[in-house]
Amino acid sequence: MIDLYYWTTPNGHKISIFLEEASLDYEIHPVNIGKGEQFSPEFLAIAPNNRIPAIVDRHPADGGQPLALFESGAILEYLADKSGRFLPRAGRERYMALQWLYWQMGGLGPMAGQNHHFRNYAPQKIDYAIERYIKETSRLYGVLDKQLDDNEFVAGHEYTVADMAIYPWVKPYENQGQDIEDFPNVLRWMRAIAARPAVERAYAQAEKINPKDGVEMDEEARKHLFGQK
Repeated sequence: MIDLYYWTTPNGHKISIFLEEASLDYEIHPVNIGKGEQFSPEFLAIAPNNRIPAIVDRHPADGGQPLALFESGAILEYLADKSGRFLPRAGRERYMALQWLYWQMGGLGPMAGQNHHFRNYAPQKIDYAIERYIKETSRLYGVLDKQLDDNEFVAGHEYTVADMAIYPWVKPYENQGQDIEDFPNVLRWMRAIAARPAVERAYAQAEKINPKDGVEMDEEARKHLFGQK
C-alpha cells in the first residue's frame, strides 16, 4: 500500500497517474497547500521541503521499514523500478526516458510554474517577467513538439514516466499563454494521454478532492505559498 500525500497540482497529478496506470494500491491523504497543511509537523517528517507530492511505501521494495519519499521525479523513478513498469530497467531506452523526466523537472516545470505565478497570481503585473516566462514556456513547448514529430510518446514509441510527468504541466496551456494549435504534435500527444482510462481516473480523483483544481488564490493561500522564508 502506498500512502500518497497530494494536492491537485501538476506535480501531484504525476503520481496519481502513475499509481492508476500501474494499478498499485494507494490511499490519498490530501494536503491543502492553500491552507498551509504542508507545514504541519506530521507532513514535514515525510517531506522536509514542505512540498507535495510525497509518498510512504508501507511495503517497500527492499522489504524493510516503510519508506518515505519526496520529489515527484524521484517518486516516479522509484515506483517504476518497484513495479517494473513505464521505465526500462537498463540500456539507452532507460536514459532516453530519464532525460525527458529530468527535462520536465529542471525546465518545463519551473518555467511554467513561474509563468503561472507572474501571469495569474502575482499581485503586481510585471510585463518583463510575464513576457520572459511566456516566451520560455513557448520555447520548451517547441522542444517537446519537435521530439514528438517522429515519436508517439516523449521518449520514443513506449509510454513512460516521462509522459506522466510532462502531461500535467502541458494540460493547463491556456493558463501559460500558449496557443496549442502552434504545437500540433503536442496537441496530438495530449489528446492521446487524456484519453487513457488511468489518466481519466486520476483526474476524477482530483475532482472529488478539489473540484476547482489547483489552488484557490486568496490572501491565506498567498501567505502560505509565497510568504514563507
